[in-house]
Amino acid sequence: MKTVGIIGGGQLGLMIAEQARELGVRTVSLDPAPDAPAFRVCDDHIVAAYDDAAALEELCRRSDVVTYEFENVPGEILIPLCEKYNIPQGYKPLYDSQDRLREKTNARDHGLRTPGFAAVDDEASLRAAVKELGLPAVLKTRTLGYDGHGQLVLKTEADIERALPLLAVPCILEEFVRFDSEASVVMVADEEQVVSFPVGRNIHRDGILDLCIVPAGADPLVLERMKCASERFMRDCGYRGILAIEYFIKGEEFYFNEMAPRPHNSGHYTIEGSTTNQFCELVRYLVGERLQEPELIAPTVMKNILGQDLEAAEKVAAENRDGVYVHLYGKTESRPKRKMGHITFVGMTAGEYAENWAAKFV
Repeated sequence: MKTVGIIGGGQLGLMIAEQARELGVRTVSLDPAPDAPAFRVCDDHIVAAYDDAAALEELCRRSDVVTYEFENVPGEILIPLCEKYNIPQGYKPLYDSQDRLREKTNARDHGLRTPGFAAVDDEASLRAAVKELGLPAVLKTRTLGYDGHGQLVLKTEADIERALPLLAVPCILEEFVRFDSEASVVMVADEEQVVSFPVGRNIHRDGILDLCIVPAGADPLVLERMKCASERFMRDCGYRGILAIEYFIKGEEFYFNEMAPRPHNSGHYTIEGSTTNQFCELVRYLVGERLQEPELIAPTVMKNILGQDLEAAEKVAAENRDGVYVHLYGKTESRPKRKMGHITFVGMTAGEYAENWAAKFV
């Protein structure tokens, strides 16, 4: 029986471990939190910081193959591990995604359309970038931003003064795209094939994914072009394993927003809404099994459960309705805007969700 090592023990590690168990694969995860969600399911675990070189080496020694569910693993530690142990995704997709300037440049250089962007390091370069790109624009920290953190929309000249505290670290200014919708492509690739999951439309609230609606409802030709461009990008970059790319869709065009070389929140619907799911296909890739091409089972809506939604989600779980799948991650501390779980509604359209379920979550 093979063992998959997982750097990170959050909800993504939890769901990787659950699918690995279904496939008869052992798991061991490393996380600094002794109550990390994945530890409940993994066969073994290590409590240690992500920059603990000795602990990471121990994880690799206990594993046949290693993956990561956490983007901010320090490169100076992971790169030498990739040379010594079986970490088949390698460090490159992680490295490319860890800096927004590098990420956007890499996407543009490999054929994906991006919003206009410019590096910003101080007030002078911010004002120069605003002059070049115009307003509105979005100022983002280049590293460590997630779920709307580390970014600010600049609408007027007065907002430039308000943005100066962000410049304590290197930033990027991006053109503001007045998009029609947001969508993401989730893919898993091995040496022979790339499989892509049905594209979902993403609806965010306060910078955090709220709903993923599948099918996405955009022009099918645009979605097909987006899927093909994503698969070509993954191949051209030499990436293997799992990759999610978020896009803005505007008319017949789509713009690269960001990417993640790990399972993605917008792909959680695949556990019940698709014939195979993102976690299962990642594990298949890691242990050398042939990938399966996914198909949508029925229209599906995935609702993210944040701290403020937890009580409502527990009530939904108690109802035990057909086609309604409640996943609670078992985090010991609940707080507003923290991801605590998700609910997948299989066989439901966006309209049906809005009419029958949306009011339960405020």
